[in-house]
Amino acid sequence: MSKGLQKRVEIREKRLQTILTYHGDAKGLVEGSEKNELKIGRFNFSQCGNCQQGCAIMQVYSVLDAAVVSHSPIGCYAGISANYFTNTNVAQMRGNRDFHHHGICTNIQESDTIYGGINKLRHAVDEAYKRYNPKVIYITTSCASGIIGDDVQSLAEEMTDELGIPVFAVECEGFKSRIWSTGFDASFNAVLNAAVKPPKKKQEDLVNIFNFNGIDSFSPLLKTIGLRPNYLIETRTTEELAEMTEAACSSSICETLATFMSDKLEELYGVPQVKAPSPYGLQWTDRWLRAVAALTNRHSIVEAAIRSEHERIKPELDSLREFFKGKKVYVFAGDAFAHNLASVAHDLGLEVIGITTFHHDKKYDNPEVNTAKYLVQAVGNVPNVSICNKQPYQVVKFLKQLKPDFLLVRHPGLAVLGFKLGIPAIMENDSDKAVGYDGILDLGRRIKRSMQSKKLYKNFAKHTVLPYSDWWMSEDTDPFTFVEK
Repeated sequence: MSKGLQKRVEIREKRLQTILTYHGDAKGLVEGSEKNELKIGRFNFSQCGNCQQGCAIMQVYSVLDAAVVSHSPIGCYAGISANYFTNTNVAQMRGNRDFHHHGICTNIQESDTIYGGINKLRHAVDEAYKRYNPKVIYITTSCASGIIGDDVQSLAEEMTDELGIPVFAVECEGFKSRIWSTGFDASFNAVLNAAVKPPKKKQEDLVNIFNFNGIDSFSPLLKTIGLRPNYLIETRTTEELAEMTEAACSSSICETLATFMSDKLEELYGVPQVKAPSPYGLQWTDRWLRAVAALTNRHSIVEAAIRSEHERIKPELDSLREFFKGKKVYVFAGDAFAHNLASVAHDLGLEVIGITTFHHDKKYDNPEVNTAKYLVQAVGNVPNVSICNKQPYQVVKFLKQLKPDFLLVRHPGLAVLGFKLGIPAIMENDSDKAVGYDGILDLGRRIKRSMQSKKLYKNFAKHTVLPYSDWWMSEDTDPFTFVEK
């Protein structure tokens, strides 16, 4: 293993002191994090949740010429069909490539939990090598494999020597971390070990963009200062992933996803991380472009590009701001991406009255990339900020109490909460649509169209019966009743 690389990553509870509960204002969150006063929080009752194994598989499965062996019961592998559908679309959007399924599940059974599943895993790795002829094989672990105690790391090292290709264990057992974003770190650590190599040359106009599936919105944005994006890591080949060390700098759609990777690229290969909030909203896009320009020697042209873009979007932006005057929005999304959406909503003229995130990192891989602090600077002290790990019973309470005019969410299923309460809502499934100057206008148009259908949402609410008791829905009941004090 190369110097500076590691077999496994520390869970976010330890590395970033991540927390799962909070209720207060934005300044309180920032100050409490800096003073280390906020605790992770435990729920006595959870309605649903996510697992870090799903986040890890999502990333490594998307590499075109890699194979994934999930050492788990088949239920832990069930989400792969959605990943296949997503990656097929992304591959088409980003170069008309073909994406083929390249995964195997060991399907751990009850007998395996008694006698061990390492032989079954060895057979699965052999089968993945024969079926897919991959450049890399990633083995993702699970709660079951962790409880059994199978030595997946040692097997991966043995199979690397035997097959002549990198085989790497992605340790992502769900019970090890209550922060499912730890799975992103585990998958990026695997890519660093198995696919990333020292640069052969430097490509001074190339900017690493770590993101999920989405439209190509960074190309027109970066083109304004003569740069081009290197989208990572979805639907790229192992050879293309190796090129990330040749880039001029690295950025991400949000710090939750990939600051671990960006930080390691800077530490190990000298690829600097863009130390600015992601380009969502007018202020943050300006700031991000200036930071990228500073790292790519484009100081002389960036200000003219920013002025030109401001002038181009001003007429429509002014019109949207006039429409949104006096309107209130509530944002519900992953930690940093919720801040991104709030930044866009604020620059559209909407009043951000509340934000709920799934978790919050009190520390950062790079302290200069702190969107919670940027949020307070750009939007102000948002009065209602909460952390809730995807619990609809809590979010319904927040929405009923605050009564926003609009609900802006990121993940599937959450927009329905707004519909059921008669609140117009958008699910921002494509994380790239709101990027940059055009992204501000695009999101504004979509919010405006949704708000113009208020009668539809009122009819939804009129015919919806929520599955909660009168006690829970009463104004006197604390949304954090089931959180340990």
